[in-house]
Amino acid sequence: MNVRPKKALGQHFLTDLSIADRIAATLDEYRGLPVVEVGPGMGVLTRFLLERGHDVTVVELDGESVEYLRANMPQLDGRIVAEDFLKLDLGALVPGDGKFCLIGNYPYNISSQIFFHALEWKDRIVCVSGMLQREVARRLAAPEGGKERGILSVLLQAWYDVEYLFTVDENVFNPPPKVKSGVIKMVRNGVTDLGCDPVLFKKVVKTTFSQRRKTIRNSLRPLLAPGAPLPDSPLMAMRPEQLSVAQFVELTNLVANTGCYEGI
Repeated sequence: MNVRPKKALGQHFLTDLSIADRIAATLDEYRGLPVVEVGPGMGVLTRFLLERGHDVTVVELDGESVEYLRANMPQLDGRIVAEDFLKLDLGALVPGDGKFCLIGNYPYNISSQIFFHALEWKDRIVCVSGMLQREVARRLAAPEGGKERGILSVLLQAWYDVEYLFTVDENVFNPPPKVKSGVIKMVRNGVTDLGCDPVLFKKVVKTTFSQRRKTIRNSLRPLLAPGAPLPDSPLMAMRPEQLSVAQFVELTNLVANTGCYEGI
C-alpha cells in the first residue's frame, strides 16, 4: 500500500532516506523528551526518529496516510493523532506541563501557520526542526538588515535561536516540488520576559512589516491614535527589516510610553 500525494494538502513525500536521517539527527541532544511530528505521511522521517530512541507522537490529517501508518508502524499504536495540526491543543499531546520537541517535513502551503501555532507553545516547545520551502526557511533565520527578514523572523527570534542548516534539491521528493527546500533548527533561548508588553510587541512587528518599504515613522502611524505624536528616537528613520529583536522591544516600549496607541 502506498499513499497518493495530495496537492490540496501540500504533500511532497521525501524519498531520500539519508536526508530523513539527517533531519532526525537534529533532535539527538533531546533524547528523553517527547517528540511531536507534523505530517508524517508514510513515516519516512518517523522511522529514523524511532530508531534513534525518541518517544514520537505523529499528527496527520490525511486519512490515507493514517491508514498506512496504522498498518505499517505498530510501534505508533496510540500515538497517531488524526487531526488538523493548526486546530490542535498541542499541550494535550504531552502530559502535564512537560517540555517537548516539534519536527516535520512541513506542508509548504501551511508552513507559516504551523510556526505561528507552535509559537503559542513556546514555553513548552524547546526545539523545532524540520524541512520547509527554502525561501520560508531562510526568512525564519534571516538576521536584521536583510530583505528576507519579516514578521515571523522577529517573532520567532525573540524566543528561539534560529539556524538554517542545509538545502534540499527538488529531485528527492515524490512529486518533486517546483522549489528547493531548506532544513532549519530552532532552539529555545533563555528569554522568559521580553521586557515589554508581548501583545503590543507582536502588534508593532506586524504593523511595521505590513508597510515594510516605509520607514518606521510612517509605517507606525496606523497603530497610534489620530494626532498622537511619534516617539522621538533614531529608530523612526529605520525600516522594519533593519531592526533587531532588542530594537523592536525598545520601539514597543516607546509606543507604550506615548499612551496614545490604538486598542489591541
